[in-house]
Amino acid sequence: MLKKWLWGTTLTLALAVTGVLVYYGYSIVHFANSISTASGNDSLSTTDGDGNTGTPTTPIPKWEGSERVNILLLGGDSRGDDAGRSDSIMVASIDPVSKRAHLFSVLRDTYVNIPGHGKSRLNSSFSYGGPELTKQTVSDLLGIPIQHYIYTDFIGFMALVDAVGGIDIDVEKDMYYTSKADKHMYDIDLKKGLQHMDGKTALQYVRFRHDATSDFTRTERQRIFMTELAKKLQSTTSLFKIPEILEAVAPYIETDLSPTQMLKLASLGFDININEVDKQQIPPNKLLTNELAGSAQVLGVDKNKLQTFIQNLFEEDAQAEQQ
Repeated sequence: MLKKWLWGTTLTLALAVTGVLVYYGYSIVHFANSISTASGNDSLSTTDGDGNTGTPTTPIPKWEGSERVNILLLGGDSRGDDAGRSDSIMVASIDPVSKRAHLFSVLRDTYVNIPGHGKSRLNSSFSYGGPELTKQTVSDLLGIPIQHYIYTDFIGFMALVDAVGGIDIDVEKDMYYTSKADKHMYDIDLKKGLQHMDGKTALQYVRFRHDATSDFTRTERQRIFMTELAKKLQSTTSLFKIPEILEAVAPYIETDLSPTQMLKLASLGFDININEVDKQQIPPNKLLTNELAGSAQVLGVDKNKLQTFIQNLFEEDAQAEQQ
């Protein structure tokens, strides 16, 4: 009797786990197909034992190859029909061999050459040519290939935070700012101390820059937030909410990753130790200079020195792998 009971319990658990995996697989594949702008026929679908296309039954594919992958992460400030500028510019760089990762916050006021448009602030590249031109501009600045981008706007950011159940952040000081231009939709009013943030308050936290340190501490807060978000997404609780999370954010995300690449990248991401991710402001303060573009103050940088700085970081990864 005991053996029958154990066998029945095991079978029930196996069926439940299988059902969950199939459901998650379907949700992930549907999400990947819906947000990708990649050209070609790389839509994901699998077949069952009878050859019928439908719910995926194959495991998520592993990342292949040893080449470092660099992903541009863009947060846009578009409002209605206005394309806006890139409010947040970050690069996630992952070495698939060493499983070491870097998260670069690129200062949006860095004065750069934008292909086809001359010299301007980095975030202007988005209004000129969207994610593709921004990807090209950042790649030229850092001296590394930026293979892909992921873009979302304010609404998508808030939807993601709400979908994962919020994020706990220790706010370092009171933050307050109002704007009539936005009809007070994006006003900021945060108090110092540990807070459980929903999408609206999290957006306030990562956008605040109205103090003496401006974009420098704002990008630092963005790196802190991204680290906490990654931890939350890797948590058991969030894994069970995958279908709900993907459904919530799909309308607000755009990427040139193909569906297959997204699945492989997700697999690679779960191999990364979030606590060991190197987080950097780019350009670092030691390489920055204050310059004038007309009557406006901008951030200058020696591009060759910056690219050497980036390559030294990557060489440290390679050396660590050899030890």
